[in-house]
Amino acid sequence: MSAEKTEQATAEAAPARRRFGVAERERQILDGAIQFFAVHGFDGQLRDLARSIGVTHALLYHYFPTKQALVDRVYLEVFEGRWRDEWDDLLDDPRPSVEDKLTAFYTEYVNITLTRDFVRILMFSGLTDHTITDRFFMMLRKRLFPRLVRETRRHRGVSSRARPTQREMELLMGLHGGLYYVSMRRWIYGQGVYTEDAPMVYKELMVRDQVRGYLLASRELFGSAAAPAVAAVAVKRAAAKKSATRQ
Repeated sequence: MSAEKTEQATAEAAPARRRFGVAERERQILDGAIQFFAVHGFDGQLRDLARSIGVTHALLYHYFPTKQALVDRVYLEVFEGRWRDEWDDLLDDPRPSVEDKLTAFYTEYVNITLTRDFVRILMFSGLTDHTITDRFFMMLRKRLFPRLVRETRRHRGVSSRARPTQREMELLMGLHGGLYYVSMRRWIYGQGVYTEDAPMVYKELMVRDQVRGYLLASRELFGSAAAPAVAAVAVKRAAAKKSATRQ
């Protein structure tokens, strides 16, 4: 067979290279960037990123003119994009108990949101310029933490909307950070934290244990609205008993 015929046969046998549309190509670059940053952090070169995705450096810059533009897009995709509006509705619903609401929220938050790329990218950002960590925690301070403080106070029978005290916030950070640490143990330290029958799931019962411990601690440390009334009754009974004794 001639060289010309051999070349023609090879070309016919080779699969045609698929042409991506604009949206598909952007999706390819974004998915590749998420995985790249989760492994290498933000010090990696965009040339290396382009090579790992299988695109040219020029094409990558066509879609994302700067590295910061790509980082911003990764933030929106991995962090803000995974927040569910129904979580706001759940935490604002006055019908379920506070324990049930916090348990339902954190069960989904740990198992659905705190993925490998989420945890590792957040860690790398915290070790470098804080661009992503600052934006993410600002969102939590606006969208989540005030709701959790409000619900914790409601659990204690307190309706105050005053600014949370430092002690209230530190106790809350113990709950939130403790559940985040579940995913850190898995994705950062490589330590098994899941049961054999559900290796990819942090069970609802374990979330409830931590939520219940937090709510009990809140009552123990800060009291409840019923406490002053109970104390007043005790004082009155003691006074009546003392008066009866004198008589």
